[in-house]
Amino acid sequence: MENGWRPDDSKLIGPVTDGDSAEGGAMEADIFEYHKEEDTVDTESFQGEKRKVIQPASLKDPKLEKLKQALVDWINSTLNREHIVVQRLEEDLFDGLVLHHLLSRLAGVHLPVEEIALTSTSQIHKLEVILEELDKRLGLQDSSQIKWNVKLIHNKDLLATIHLLVAMVRCFQPKLDLPSNVKVEVVAVEVSRSGIKSDVQTEVLTEDSDTGPDSLSNTEREDPIEQLLKLEAHKVNTVKKAILHFVNQNMLTMGLQVADMDKQFADGVILLLLIGQLEGFFIPLYDFNLTPVNHSEMLHNVNLALDILNDTGLQMSSVDPQDIVSQDVTATLKILYALFKKHKGK
Repeated sequence: MENGWRPDDSKLIGPVTDGDSAEGGAMEADIFEYHKEEDTVDTESFQGEKRKVIQPASLKDPKLEKLKQALVDWINSTLNREHIVVQRLEEDLFDGLVLHHLLSRLAGVHLPVEEIALTSTSQIHKLEVILEELDKRLGLQDSSQIKWNVKLIHNKDLLATIHLLVAMVRCFQPKLDLPSNVKVEVVAVEVSRSGIKSDVQTEVLTEDSDTGPDSLSNTEREDPIEQLLKLEAHKVNTVKKAILHFVNQNMLTMGLQVADMDKQFADGVILLLLIGQLEGFFIPLYDFNLTPVNHSEMLHNVNLALDILNDTGLQMSSVDPQDIVSQDVTATLKILYALFKKHKGK
């Protein structure tokens, strides 16, 4: 790729400084093998550049895997309406398409860039425009605070990509619960005239949310519905009855009544009608399946309901549509409680 920091390892593995052993040189060779591209690059063009690469052992860390999955789920939930599905962070964000849509959805910013950039040059230009705007929105005017750049994102650098996405979550959706205290071991590599200098460091991806005077305890950070379901059965039933009464009050004018909260929201129909009633708008019947007959139609209805809730400001990124269809009581209660909390006094 153009301007990519992916030199051929045969050109770069030269004298090793700081008394690195042959084993260390082999490790560096492995690192550059992973980032190698077909075109050879003159070492001199990269002199003075620094690069951090996640150690192979850290790549298998369950905490890192959990953080990556949380970010993937967040992106897919946020961009569900655009039918954009991300599977691998570094592979799916390098061309700017996903970042462009995230910026548009989260900040209402519409940049004058092409929707799909096919060439390396156009992708780099698109990333330059997007990252410039993002850095402003994130309040990072000091370049020393920025742990990503166009080169790194375009070269599918996982470390830089995660740093960027975590910063976006903290800025645009600070209530989203990301895994805390995620750290990885990285090799910081610097190219000089004498060869390659490396240093093993610890890189913090997310802070320990349980430390500091302003932090919350695990109980305080936990979702209120998850807290509720840990209480005695009679207390849980009391809250469920209050929410059920709220639902039926608002469905009364439509001649509908909910008797089984756990099951009757699974197909998404009553949920959509309730949202329309509470928010004061009509959802066209051709947009959803009024009498769904299979799992796919039910899932379509629930996805539409969550999209509408996101558009109205009720972020339900922690709810998986599949859980609603599967009659998961926790997921169903999370949605109904959010609606109850917003509209109970109206």
